[in-house]
Amino acid sequence: MRVDKFLKNSRLIKRRTVAKEACDGGRVSINGRAAKAGDEVKIGSVIEIRFGASTVRAEVRDLPKVATKENAGEMYRVINDE
Repeated sequence: MRVDKFLKNSRLIKRRTVAKEACDGGRVSINGRAAKAGDEVKIGSVIEIRFGASTVRAEVRDLPKVATKENAGEMYRVINDE
């Protein structure tokens, strides 16, 4: 699944256009490498998103064919390094 679509479906970012802009702006990385909007994520990938001063790291847990609001939280697991 494309990273911009995953971010939107998982509701880590509200809109796909905003997710695309975040990727193009260099604020999203997959497994430590800068991500473009069309890069593919797989189960087990670690996505890092930088929002101003804060950073969110999430591990991809599921890539359903149809994403709903109810299963959005099951698509990833937030990782805390602290």
